[in-house]
Amino acid sequence: MTKVAFFAEMLIEEFDGASRTMFQLIRRIDPAEFDYLFVSGRSGQMDSPHRTFSVPSVRVPINADYSMSIPHLLKHKLERSLDAFNPDVIHIATPSLLGFFALKYAQKRNIPVITIYHTHFIAYLAYYLSKLPFLINVMENITRSSMRRFYNGCDHVYVPSQRIIDELSDIGIDRTKLQLWQRGIDLHTFCAEKRDLPYMQRLVGNDKPTILFVSRLVWEKNLATLMQVYQLFKETGWEGNFLVVGDGAARRELQMQMKDAQFLGQLDHDQLATLYASSDVFVFTSVSETYGNVVVEAMASGLPCVIADGGGSADLIAHGYTGFKCAPYDPQAYFNYIKLLLDNPLIREDITQRALHHARSLDWNQLADSYFRDIHALKNANRRFEHTVL
Repeated sequence: MTKVAFFAEMLIEEFDGASRTMFQLIRRIDPAEFDYLFVSGRSGQMDSPHRTFSVPSVRVPINADYSMSIPHLLKHKLERSLDAFNPDVIHIATPSLLGFFALKYAQKRNIPVITIYHTHFIAYLAYYLSKLPFLINVMENITRSSMRRFYNGCDHVYVPSQRIIDELSDIGIDRTKLQLWQRGIDLHTFCAEKRDLPYMQRLVGNDKPTILFVSRLVWEKNLATLMQVYQLFKETGWEGNFLVVGDGAARRELQMQMKDAQFLGQLDHDQLATLYASSDVFVFTSVSETYGNVVVEAMASGLPCVIADGGGSADLIAHGYTGFKCAPYDPQAYFNYIKLLLDNPLIREDITQRALHHARSLDWNQLADSYFRDIHALKNANRRFEHTVL
């Protein structure tokens, strides 16, 4: 039996792309082979036979959607629980206070560490510090230093795109620790067969084309550009539908600026799958993604994508072949490519078919298998190391 202590700020499956990725692994844990201890701040309902340890947490001031765990409030109790569990490997989701606590614990006890690079921290700073621009360079340097300390202290770092591997290597993270590990897609849930035009007509009240945007509604998703794209369509008198799925701190302002768009809030996977398959174009302006789960979900649903050429999402699209990529802050570029797809059914169909072919190559089972093999390998390598030292 291999024991893994899994540290995450929050374990709420539908919270964001990082949470959904973690639960793809959690749902595939074989209890005959692995025993997990989950240490987290906020958590939802977990259908898991494994143990949990709850850590006190506080809301993050600059983003109320998130919370930060404070492990030092229960330091000795948590350490005793970890010692009693006696993990072979430690999995850390985020380089937070909880993540650094876990890393320090692992280093003291010579336990190997695996992590997945979920959040492109550097890309967020310009948004969070937009009212304090003189702090941006300082905080970027501090963040890079913190990232180097954390990720260079891990044994295995899964990174979802080659572009992000290059960026992490450029800031001084040991490239030998970085392993390309993309994200899978549930092809039973997200598929073109979910297309339901009567459902869409009931939802929007007409049979006109629909542009879809899906994301957490926070400003670091480059929502300012999304608003400008919407305004360009309004200025041309376009009569289609603009749908926004998701929730977050920016929703109220977006609704004020995009008065004729429909805001559907947070949807479950089945609702979202039908919406993807029944829309006409997917637009995604974010440059802060490490991967971009929603882009793959749209592709797997037969929905052609127009996205920002930035962040990890950009690696998902071959420009002009499986979708279109735009200069991230150029609303006219998004407008032009969306119009191209809406006005040319043959181009749209070619893009759709090639995107479907790519999405079908992304298999969660294979990715999960490689993760669990690496867990075993880290445990066995550490045992050989300990035996050699002894």
